[in-house]
Amino acid sequence: MRNVINLQMKLGEKDIGAIELDPKSRDDIPQILRGLQHIYTEPEIRDRVFEILKELLPNRIVGEGKADPNNGRPGMTQWTILVFGVLRLALNIDYDRLQELANQHKTIRQMIGHSDWLDDARYELQTLKDNVGLFTPEILDRINQEVVRAGHGVLKKSQEEGIDARADSFVVETNVHFPTDINLLLDAMCKALEIIAKLAKANALKGWRQYQHDKKQLKKLYRIVQKLKHSTSKDEKKREKKDKEVQQAYQDYLTLAREYLERAEETRGQIDSVAPKNAALLAELDNYIGHAKRQIDHTYRRMIKGEKIPHEEKIFSIFEPHTEWVSKGKAGVPVELGLRVCVVEDKDRFILHHQVMEKTTDDQIAVP
Repeated sequence: MRNVINLQMKLGEKDIGAIELDPKSRDDIPQILRGLQHIYTEPEIRDRVFEILKELLPNRIVGEGKADPNNGRPGMTQWTILVFGVLRLALNIDYDRLQELANQHKTIRQMIGHSDWLDDARYELQTLKDNVGLFTPEILDRINQEVVRAGHGVLKKSQEEGIDARADSFVVETNVHFPTDINLLLDAMCKALEIIAKLAKANALKGWRQYQHDKKQLKKLYRIVQKLKHSTSKDEKKREKKDKEVQQAYQDYLTLAREYLERAEETRGQIDSVAPKNAALLAELDNYIGHAKRQIDHTYRRMIKGEKIPHEEKIFSIFEPHTEWVSKGKAGVPVELGLRVCVVEDKDRFILHHQVMEKTTDDQIAVP
């Protein structure tokens, strides 16, 4: 059972329209809550937004379609999902910080219907993930359109006036380290070794008790390769000697990585892939093994064979593979790692539209 908002207020609960927000605060949370408060206190926009929120329903566990909002245990109200979803996106925070705000921030708790006293309700991390995950980009975009329409109404703008808008893109940086062939290979190998060790232990298989030692051996060779540099000497013999030293270090690193991969794949073949306890870990293992094989190939081709790896073959993060290498020509910022986002806003500063430009450049979405 799920409602947009609980109509019956609890003892000690404060009406959302009566919540006092510090007008002098320059923090972003009061500004976000003030916008949500405006949506709630204006009947016209509230009714339209609430109609959209009614679609925030989980899928049925058995059968197809959405769950019936009139049956089952009481779930998180759709207004609460809206508040949490807007906070998570506007503050660009993870679920851990959202949980802390939901359980400890007094004003946010008032905004979602909790009283100041005798209300010790707490939100578990998985509960937040399951419910806020229903707040899809499509739902957000539709609510944004209603908010913009209401904002234009406040400014007394008519449709006949038209809209003067501009579009600009920026890079939302992902939380990744600077990528190189060898450190991406190390990332993939470390995760593969950790997962195969878990699977071996869960299935009573031998050979991976010292996986931590294996990781240290791999990191040791990685550090050697990392510190080596090609010779800049004008003496050809010295350059050749140094180049051979560098190539040998890379060969040693790649050889050890291949040995560990062969062992991991051999152990993987002994694991029951049908057993439910193994399914998720096997999928992760296959993913990291695939990443490791690609990085071995790239490193070998680049350092041993002297090839140049095409940009479209490269990946810039094992853990956030959507990360792109963006060079927009900014002064002092030669490279940004993340995703481009295009934002369209009108002259009144209302954001009309946004688009995540995955594998897309500015010239491909520009309107002539």
